[in-house]
Amino acid sequence: RQAAPFVPVNCSALPEHLLESELFGHRKGAFTGAIADKKGLFQEADGGTIFLDEIGSMPATLQGRLLRVLQDKEVRRVGDNTPAYVNVRVIAATNELLEKRIKGGAFREDLFYRLNVIPILLPPLRERPEDIPLTVAHFLRAKVHPRTGQPFRVTRQAMAALLAYEWPGNVRELENAVERAVAFARDVLVSPDDLPPTVVETAPQDLFASAAERLMTLE
Repeated sequence: RQAAPFVPVNCSALPEHLLESELFGHRKGAFTGAIADKKGLFQEADGGTIFLDEIGSMPATLQGRLLRVLQDKEVRRVGDNTPAYVNVRVIAATNELLEKRIKGGAFREDLFYRLNVIPILLPPLRERPEDIPLTVAHFLRAKVHPRTGQPFRVTRQAMAALLAYEWPGNVRELENAVERAVAFARDVLVSPDDLPPTVVETAPQDLFASAAERLMTLE
């Protein structure tokens, strides 16, 4: 399905009635503001993949509808009585332990087992520091210095500080740190001075003892 559509959905970003319309679509006049027929994201992803991020926050009523879609491979738009067949690969992600939400009655056990066919556990960033240079390179790939047009580079001292930090906010926090560093950098070299203070304060101070900085070029 790599050449087919990939449709991401943040299940926590929309209220229940809007999320239902986004996922499954609606017919004109199905509710106030439905001024035209709308195709849902499941139909947009037909033949490809839909990525349900923050699946743990999905309301219970929609969990039942999602389970039906997974079982029957059909979607029914809001206000429509005619189902439409869809062939979609579903990937779901959550930062919550769904087993706890199941015990508390907030998540359907049958939906959990329907989704949990091939689980992929992604450890927090602090447990996989070897991914930090690659992730930083990814965030910098599309950025160039506004004056010179040259790509940014990270000094070894700055990279050492990034590796020493535990990143409680995981990849999103790292992305924000890179954004800040690029905004503060006076040239194409990202130094420790450009990083957030929380990152630099936790790094061993002997990293900054030498005034001569060797450069690390991120390919």
